[in-house]
Amino acid sequence: MYHVTRGVVTLISAGVAGLLVWLATQVSDSSNGGYWAVYGLIAGAGLIMALSQIIGGWTKWGLPRLSVNVFLVAFIPVLIAAGWVILATQPDANWFRDHIRSWSGTIGINGLVTDLGEYVAVLAFGIGLVFGYTFDTSGPGAHGPFGRRRRRAVVPAGGAAPPPEDRPTAREEREAAARDAAPERDREVEHGQPEDDREPVRSD
Repeated sequence: MYHVTRGVVTLISAGVAGLLVWLATQVSDSSNGGYWAVYGLIAGAGLIMALSQIIGGWTKWGLPRLSVNVFLVAFIPVLIAAGWVILATQPDANWFRDHIRSWSGTIGINGLVTDLGEYVAVLAFGIGLVFGYTFDTSGPGAHGPFGRRRRRAVVPAGGAAPPPEDRPTAREEREAAARDAAPERDREVEHGQPEDDREPVRSD
């Protein structure tokens, strides 16, 4: 059932992502407004595909939470690298485009930015995809706010843990252990001493 559900959700998400890509083709990217609308839709398609794996593989039945480590280590570098190229290839001049192109020439990556600018759609899709990967699910009650794990009570394998008032105290546990050990010591005294070593009984 799990694999069937995941397959169906992935198929539906692929259809939604395809619809967003088709909508992007209906928008002109000759101006900065249309440019950002086009590649925003394509980034949304990537986000949908990533989230489909969380929804389709929802085995822990918890609320989605943001993984800070994935966000900082993976998404931020991808956003900077891909966003750099996306900003540099805007059709209309503005402060961001002009400065990105100037900085690219200064550090010697202008040719790389120009080449990658031919595939801005792929970069936008990748931004949405990696951002979707920063989310995960946690079991119900297993995590508090901001992904903080809560302590769980230890439950015996045989059933539920007894209430606190029914649990033996430390003194009662020690007394019970002493009672259990007493018969064992008596048997050792009775059977452990040879018969010849026993003190003879005097008769008057």
